[in-house]
Amino acid sequence: MLPALPESALARLGEVADLAEVPARPSLGFTDEQLADLVIATGATVIITDGDEVRTSVLSLPLDVVATIGGPAGVDLALATEHGVTVLSATDRDSEAVAELTVALMFAVVRNIVTADREVRRGRVYRGRVPPAQRHRGRRLSGRTFGVVGLGRVGRAMRWRCEGLGMRVIACDPYVAEATHTLPALLAEADVVSLHVPMTSETRGFFGGVEFAAMRPGAIYLNTSRGGLHDLTALVEALRWGQLGGAGLDHFEGEWLDPTHPLTRLSNVVLTPRLGEATGESQEERAEAIVEDIARLLRGERPAYACGPVTRIAGSA
Repeated sequence: MLPALPESALARLGEVADLAEVPARPSLGFTDEQLADLVIATGATVIITDGDEVRTSVLSLPLDVVATIGGPAGVDLALATEHGVTVLSATDRDSEAVAELTVALMFAVVRNIVTADREVRRGRVYRGRVPPAQRHRGRRLSGRTFGVVGLGRVGRAMRWRCEGLGMRVIACDPYVAEATHTLPALLAEADVVSLHVPMTSETRGFFGGVEFAAMRPGAIYLNTSRGGLHDLTALVEALRWGQLGGAGLDHFEGEWLDPTHPLTRLSNVVLTPRLGEATGESQEERAEAIVEDIARLLRGERPAYACGPVTRIAGSA
């Protein structure tokens, strides 16, 4: 049983399993009870979900595999293990797509693109008789210093892009030898600071008031990794008092920002709702990876993207 899949992934899945399509998925996904009804109606033993709830009602059914396209957040992994259900999720981030969005946020912030766009749409380009080129005067990025915090796949993808823009790139990462800067040294030099760090118990909230105060006056802060990496209150204060020149964020705690939050009233901030991997290519690659993992399981092979213990499917080699 499956949601809408890219044609290439659907064709591959049809080669290894009988397919059962389901009704159009609700915008927020199927509830646990709705999904359980569909599993019963189709007799499915392998299901592919995309943000749906997979909990007691579903996992109490005779399933072999739950595969997720958009991450396993809606799956009760402990209960799946208890019931012997293998959970698959292609969790590798699309580093190229995330890097591209980060560059887009950087340009949007330093060139005031969002606020200028709003003024054009509202017919307020010459409000106050101040020419827009003066009111929205930005900064040229060429010749500036870009600081990468976390030199993993996304950080490396950012490095060559920013070097191509004529920026000097410096990096901080205690686990990568070529990242030669400490965090304090990077913050003191960088005109733009971009976080590309995984969320762990060590990194949660590690970027706070001390770090924002250590950044160069007027520097730009970008975070397309996770909202929990920084202290949002400290960020707002740094922006309000002019310590920072602007910020671009693609993640928030719980992937939700209250529309009344002070951050939403700051014109030098650009906010996007977790769009880093929201590309057709990202979706296709993730779907193809999951389908290939299902094929591995059906052949009796170990999958590459298991989120827990792997249960051998009855009838597999």
